[in-house]
Amino acid sequence: MKKTLTALIALGLSATVALADYPEKPVEVIVGYSAGGGTDIMARTVAQFLEQELGDGASVVVKNMPGAGGQIGFTEVATAAPDGYTLGTFNLPAALALTHDREADYDVNSYTYLANFVEDPNTITVAASSPFQTLGDLLEAAQADPGAITVGLSSLGGNDHFSANMMQAASGAEFTLVPFKGASNARTAIMGGHVAAGTMTLGQTTSFPDELRVLAVLADERSPFRPDVPTAKELGFDVQMSSLRGIVAPAGMDPALADQLRAALSAVNENPEFQAMMAEQGNPIAFMLGEDFAATAAKQDGVAANIWEETPWK
Repeated sequence: MKKTLTALIALGLSATVALADYPEKPVEVIVGYSAGGGTDIMARTVAQFLEQELGDGASVVVKNMPGAGGQIGFTEVATAAPDGYTLGTFNLPAALALTHDREADYDVNSYTYLANFVEDPNTITVAASSPFQTLGDLLEAAQADPGAITVGLSSLGGNDHFSANMMQAASGAEFTLVPFKGASNARTAIMGGHVAAGTMTLGQTTSFPDELRVLAVLADERSPFRPDVPTAKELGFDVQMSSLRGIVAPAGMDPALADQLRAALSAVNENPEFQAMMAEQGNPIAFMLGEDFAATAAKQDGVAANIWEETPWK
């Protein structure tokens, strides 16, 4: 008994020492998209400040693994050792939507949810030259002539697509959905009048105030980035959808290590310099830790599953 107790104490002490020494080598943050995009910029900003919080000599390296709509990167994180040396960005609802329309080596339970940093709400947006001045104008036209109003999406199976579906269900309007290869192509089509409207995120509109007119934000509250734009809820349509971007690790991580990382990420979020940098980038912070982040992921997975069941996009 005495030997067993001594062994358990020694094991506990060794675990404490191991955590105290973490990290002993570079920590990789896997990004499932190309360099320069919104997710990559967030990851590099978080990594810069996370190094400071992890202590002297810590190195946090961002590694881009683009392809298959982010699936390659999400899979890399899910299948890595949960030792704290492989973290990854996690995009909702995109990451989990992929698990419904194809074979995937991960699901909602494949991760240790650390912290979400960004929630970029979707919008209903038209070209500045559009005849539609309000959301009501657009929906009235779509109701009067079902299918005549084209809505541009960055892709099928993501927050843009889900926003359009949810707006149709809430309003009784019928759109013709037009998917593009990425948000920039969809935005170009909207600005050029090639589609009547789009459902891009607010962050994707902010640099184009003269070219785009945002009719509504699909969020609980008005955005501080565009306080002049009403929410769809204000206008009578309870539709909320956004693009969330956070940091996860593989499932099975030691709880003490997960707590250490969450504490470090919380300190990152509270850093005024970090807050200022994110605001300058147009990244709306919606910080969530651990269980709250996991619950949001489960909810988004449910939305994706329902839409896939009712209107499969492939």
